[in-house]
Amino acid sequence: MNGAEAVALIHRRSWVGCKPGLARTRALLSRLGEPQNALKFVHITGTNGKGSTAAIVASVLHAAGYRTGLFTSPHLYRFHERMQVDGAFITDEQLVALTQRVLAAAEDMTEQPTEFELMTAIGLCYFREMRCDVAVLEVGLGGRLDSTNVIPVPEVAVLTNIGLEHTQQLGSTHALIAAEKAGIIKPGGRAVLYGQREDVEAVVRGVCAEQGAALTITDETALEILSSTPEGQAFRYRGKGPYRLSLLGAYQLKNAITALDTVEALRAGGWKIREDAVVQGLAQAKWPGRMELARRAPDFIIDGGHNPQCAQALTQALAELYGEKKLLFLVGVLADKDWRAMLSCALPMAKAFVAITPPSERALDAQTLAVWLREQGAQAETADSVPDGVARVLALSDAQDVICAWGSLYSTGEIRHCLGLC
Repeated sequence: MNGAEAVALIHRRSWVGCKPGLARTRALLSRLGEPQNALKFVHITGTNGKGSTAAIVASVLHAAGYRTGLFTSPHLYRFHERMQVDGAFITDEQLVALTQRVLAAAEDMTEQPTEFELMTAIGLCYFREMRCDVAVLEVGLGGRLDSTNVIPVPEVAVLTNIGLEHTQQLGSTHALIAAEKAGIIKPGGRAVLYGQREDVEAVVRGVCAEQGAALTITDETALEILSSTPEGQAFRYRGKGPYRLSLLGAYQLKNAITALDTVEALRAGGWKIREDAVVQGLAQAKWPGRMELARRAPDFIIDGGHNPQCAQALTQALAELYGEKKLLFLVGVLADKDWRAMLSCALPMAKAFVAITPPSERALDAQTLAVWLREQGAQAETADSVPDGVARVLALSDAQDVICAWGSLYSTGEIRHCLGLC
């Protein structure tokens, strides 16, 4: 078996028709020797920002000298991106060996684990095998019933920005979704919440009170932005700093202060994290495909934004960086997203669009997207593939232009590959 075959075996498992719950994951981990009980965790959920926050926290912990695991989803180009230790992806050999072990453990289970449950088990076994001091776990969906929630009380439970998502599974209001995500808060633990809507904050405060968990809510008024350019951002928070962050966009500063409050919660729990490690970790943090400046002359920004909330944050960040400059957009979307609302955010700042079809069965075809864009008065052309789209948008540009590729994470990895980034 090679790495690609191992990934194919994992993807073969479907969650369709499976009842949500933790029983399958608990049963599987029991057969694997309870790897989660040998580890310490920072557990992160949210609608937007959880991946960026996880990457920043992991970078700081690594800079502080801790052997740090990072479990995220989805991957952009290669499955191995989902499981990292100290910034290095799981190897083919490790993935094959762990997949074989986990599938063997699951073989005679009455109710077979789902794809993500298998991934969770592989990740936890990997972090135990690598003797991680701490693992930063990003929730897959929701929180309360997500397979990552089988872990013991985490060092910190982190909740980033919460919006309306997966409403069939999580609930139709912000408060209901917040309650599901707050399910990662466990008795006697510590929690950090990105400051936001009062109804969300009220739910999380209530859960923390019930669980006897100490809560910190970020304070955006304590954020002092010193500079913001395409090369990065400098800021202070709660009187500390200056810090430098290569991740672009005001929303990444909000993720950064969430990470900083998480560091303070870890310190309160006895973790030794020097301030110079915090400065270094923030400066070295990387989260590909999220407001990523891939090249200069022309500036080529890649972003995985794929819902209206992301689109608003993205266009705001682009306006902050480039003012009233008109941009070239390389865009592909999924048909089941609110893509009209997404694209409406970008229309006023568009010089032209190149439409692509993301590599997904759920994709909206490029021709349909281009027709709609033209109906809104925009200049739009189509490309036959993602590489063709990259070539076309570059051909439309000159050195002074700005290109932004966005709309679906399904396209992001291939766009990065076309530009030689992976």
